[in-house]
Amino acid sequence: MPIKTLIMGAAGRDFHNFNTFFRGNKDYEVVAFTATQIPDIEGRVYPRELAGDLYPSGIPIRAEEELVDLIKQHGVEQVVFAYSDVPHEYIMHKASIVNAAGADFRLMGTKYTQVKSTKPVVSVCAVRTGSGKSQTTRRVSLILRELGYKVAAIRHPMPYGNLVAQEVQRFADYDDLDEHQTTIEEREEYEPHIDNGVIVYAGVDYEKILRAAEKEVDIILWDGGNNDFPFYVPDLQIVVADPHRPGHEFSYHPGETNVRLADVFVINKVDTADPENVIKVRESLRKLNPKAIQIEGASPLFVDDPEAIRGKRVLVVEDGPTLTHGEMAYGAGYVAARRFGAKEIVDPRPFAVKSIAATYAKYPKTGPILPAMGYGEAQMRDLEATINASDVDMVVIGTPIDLTRVIKITKPYQRVRYELQEIGQPTLQDILMKKFGKK
Repeated sequence: MPIKTLIMGAAGRDFHNFNTFFRGNKDYEVVAFTATQIPDIEGRVYPRELAGDLYPSGIPIRAEEELVDLIKQHGVEQVVFAYSDVPHEYIMHKASIVNAAGADFRLMGTKYTQVKSTKPVVSVCAVRTGSGKSQTTRRVSLILRELGYKVAAIRHPMPYGNLVAQEVQRFADYDDLDEHQTTIEEREEYEPHIDNGVIVYAGVDYEKILRAAEKEVDIILWDGGNNDFPFYVPDLQIVVADPHRPGHEFSYHPGETNVRLADVFVINKVDTADPENVIKVRESLRKLNPKAIQIEGASPLFVDDPEAIRGKRVLVVEDGPTLTHGEMAYGAGYVAARRFGAKEIVDPRPFAVKSIAATYAKYPKTGPILPAMGYGEAQMRDLEATINASDVDMVVIGTPIDLTRVIKITKPYQRVRYELQEIGQPTLQDILMKKFGKK
């Protein structure tokens, strides 16, 4: 009899593990996915078109709160944990719940989940969400292009809409973003690549996505998300660490896995971190993975008009995942507001409406800044209403995209921009040149 299996996820790693190992595998029967972290993604079905012939009715996606009931109802023998950016202790609490309900608890590694490409793969992952992986990925893509290579960035999944329609997605311009009805979270990752002339692939079926990308590029750039480890076998694995959160490199999953797999570390934000914390992270990384090369970097901040911020009461809007499951109390927008002389950073919580208020309730560690939540049209409207209701002189936007393309902001605003700059030697240019040479 097939082993009855349940996969715990968040619409990313869970689907990938199923596609690469369980789909078409008669030794297992996946009775359900559970979902968490992302608002309003439970209650759907992983469709039969993606699930394969063994699942003619698809696979139900249920809320994680139903985990124990689902184990007992279906006689589940094995539970696969398949989401990321969580403390080690959190996982063992989940394992204890599963074991007490009678099932085995499993974490899948690289052997059964990584897909081999016919082209070289450079992966960029991180120890934690919000470490600066996105600007590192952009830097790598620009260097590879300068070396003469055509590059496609394949982004870690964010399939929160119609899963069949999102099976394989290709983004070459802003019209593609509009056509696929992308969320704010997706746009934050895709737009900067498009601005740099780099094609982006994403979706649900990552082997099909890889095969499509291989047809038009020389090198695949894995743009990891949520501090997950790569879906593809990397030829060079770069991992970004954050000295604002020392100790997280050995206390979060699967960030520690990334640390142990890394060929190169980028210790980012050394210009804004406590020097002692930079030393702690550097020594910790060396202890966990002494063979990896260490690079130090900064992410300097730029706004169009710094003087416009000085003396103002401001609302700071930051990247959503960085503040929520990334657990940061601030981001680039907050640092910029303080650096450029804002009179006051106004707490947005009194003005938060509906799903934004619910986000603060779910993530109470979020500081007096506004996470740019936008997992769907309704949440985008809640974000818009919260911003426009705030009693402030100006909005400082620390997200990687122009929010005004998707919501209407009625107040003056300044966008914060940031790119990676390596400090000293070696540089990413040195490492990529040594690895691949010029085309």
